[in-house]
Amino acid sequence: MRIGIFTDTYPPFINGVSTSIAMLENALRKKGHQVFIVTVNPEDMHYSFEKNDRVIRLPGIPVGIYDYRLTGVYPIRAISKIKEWNLDIIHSHTEFGVGTFARIMAKQLDIPIVHTYHTMYEDYIHYITHGYFNGPSKKIVEHLTRFYCDKTVTELIVPTKKTYDLFKEKYEYERNIHIVPTGIEVERFYREKNSEKKTEALKKELGLQEKDFVLLFVGRLASEKNVTFLIENHTKIIKKRKNCKLLIIGDGPDADQFKEQAKNLKIEDNVIFTGKIPWDQIHKYYQIPQVFVTASHTETQGLTLLEAMAASVPVVALDDEAFRDVVIPDLNGYLFKDDKEYRESIEKIMDSSSLLERLSRQARITAEEHSAKYYAEKVLDVYYTALGGKPVGKKGKKTFITTMKSVVKKGLHGK
Repeated sequence: MRIGIFTDTYPPFINGVSTSIAMLENALRKKGHQVFIVTVNPEDMHYSFEKNDRVIRLPGIPVGIYDYRLTGVYPIRAISKIKEWNLDIIHSHTEFGVGTFARIMAKQLDIPIVHTYHTMYEDYIHYITHGYFNGPSKKIVEHLTRFYCDKTVTELIVPTKKTYDLFKEKYEYERNIHIVPTGIEVERFYREKNSEKKTEALKKELGLQEKDFVLLFVGRLASEKNVTFLIENHTKIIKKRKNCKLLIIGDGPDADQFKEQAKNLKIEDNVIFTGKIPWDQIHKYYQIPQVFVTASHTETQGLTLLEAMAASVPVVALDDEAFRDVVIPDLNGYLFKDDKEYRESIEKIMDSSSLLERLSRQARITAEEHSAKYYAEKVLDVYYTALGGKPVGKKGKKTFITTMKSVVKKGLHGK
């Protein structure tokens, strides 16, 4: 099959969506499919054609929200090249800019379009409104989201039931919704795939000692990630357990604010900020902690939790619907509702090496269920549903027919 992925974030951008797209691209290619990318040029306002013209980067204007850039909805120079790709299907990963272009191209080429909804936009309104007209702005976001996802796509993918409920209950979405949790390349995070010697050297570089018990957070340093909660509670944790360190990886608009908070609380020796770490290096840092922690309440899924689990690191996370499908209390981690439950979960794990060992084993097993291979297979099922029997290119036709036969066979046997 010849698949066109349209996205406004793609490596070298560092974020969850970019990581998931790179992983999906690799997994689909390993299965013999041809994948083409349309994305944004992260550096300037020029077109860029890369990887033997399989990747088109469009001119983009910075919008002032992290590293995101907004493109025009009809970049003419890219159209002829996309037509040459002879795509069977388009998979969009954004609602605006590149996403609008994806919908236009799907209509012009008369091919299905699958869309994955990654971001709970209502949680990010404050970056645009700065507190003014939040109510009306959320209504506008709701209207636009329903339009982009309901009126213009063939099939819709969401990563969790939390997002599914948003569309079905609040947006009253009438069409198909496929819950497909985003996968990760679990193997690169495995303990045995990483050098213990290099991990020890990295710990030393960060100022960590052998006796330290490390809590890890990975993500954007912004208000919606609720890093303030982690720092505030750390002051109380270290009163009893001075060897507990909080390792914070990432960058963002509130990074300086969080550093200042740690300083004002006089716990800067126990809170370590690394700044942004390149995606091809991040797996090394997951080898360091005993526990992964997050109090974020704006996730659609939380891929960092799965990355931690792949490294055999249990998770203590806010009791949010986005995390309930992954974190199973007392199996691979704990969910908390308030400060007290958070601290009690951390202390419980710190006080029992056997509990930590058991949670770590189960975390690894959980992560394996979210591998890139299985994710790609589930996404392919949605592609075939979108195609609905429509023939694909010569190279993809055999794969399509084989897969449809498999689907029918499974149905006949009730599996």
